[in-house]
Amino acid sequence: VILTLGSPPQASLLSLCPCRDPPTVMVVFTVALCGNVLLIFLIYMDPQLHTPMYFFLSQLSLMDLMLVCNVVPKMAANFLSGRKSISFVGCGIQIGFFVSLVGSEGLLLGLMAYDRYVAISHPLHYPILMNQKVCLQIIGSSWAFGIIDGVIQMVAAMSLPYCGSRNVDHFFCEVQALLKLACVDTSLFDTLLFACCVFMLLLPFSIIVASFACILGAVLRMRSAQTWKKALATCSSHLTAVTVFYGAAMFMYLRPRRYRPPSHDKVASIFYTVLTPMLNPLIYSLRNQEVMGALRKALNHCRIGSQH
Repeated sequence: VILTLGSPPQASLLSLCPCRDPPTVMVVFTVALCGNVLLIFLIYMDPQLHTPMYFFLSQLSLMDLMLVCNVVPKMAANFLSGRKSISFVGCGIQIGFFVSLVGSEGLLLGLMAYDRYVAISHPLHYPILMNQKVCLQIIGSSWAFGIIDGVIQMVAAMSLPYCGSRNVDHFFCEVQALLKLACVDTSLFDTLLFACCVFMLLLPFSIIVASFACILGAVLRMRSAQTWKKALATCSSHLTAVTVFYGAAMFMYLRPRRYRPPSHDKVASIFYTVLTPMLNPLIYSLRNQEVMGALRKALNHCRIGSQH
């Protein structure tokens, strides 16, 4: 059987590996869904959160929301129905969304580090340097580069001929797992994929390293202990999110192919498909007094409204 874009539907069904613990994944999915929706709602409703940092954070939550919804619902549907199948076209679409969202999120995390650098090192010029036009350019470039990367990988993967086994050794359609089913030499595509991963990971990561190095230099020059603690508190949440996301992504994509057993790839994928979308709202809200204050105001408003 040759699987191509033009294959008939009955011949283009792929089989996915079942998730080992669907109930736990569904609990994490629910927490991620509720956390990101709540964070977007609070940022939209509270005027005090209408700042560049929270605008970026709302976009990060939107990306996390789309990322977790791209993977988990299909996984849950297969579990509940007892099937493990996905159409070839559906697999390509899942790859496109997944790569686009992961790439966009990685770039946005890098540019958010630059935002923190400007806020700490140039506080008086912050409203000018991070005006609305610059913020929209940052968001637009993050989405654009991620989508371009996703479209390139989706089109390239779907243009290859597939034959023999139709079992994708992963719990969702991941491009490297799908490539193993191709019946042609994929070394050129592997090189292209690796180049895209290096660019989409190391470029924003270099921005993060440079930004935090400058922040550290600025913090060390601060004489006020209170200002020093406030600057570190501002960066700690972002640094935690960056560590979780980039740790899993680099482990997944920047290892030599011979050191990449499928079981390791599945574990790493869990981090940025399910766990990262769940952790980000918790990281940015529980340690943030402004977000917690907005949540308390929203709860008080609901309580007062229910009494009337």
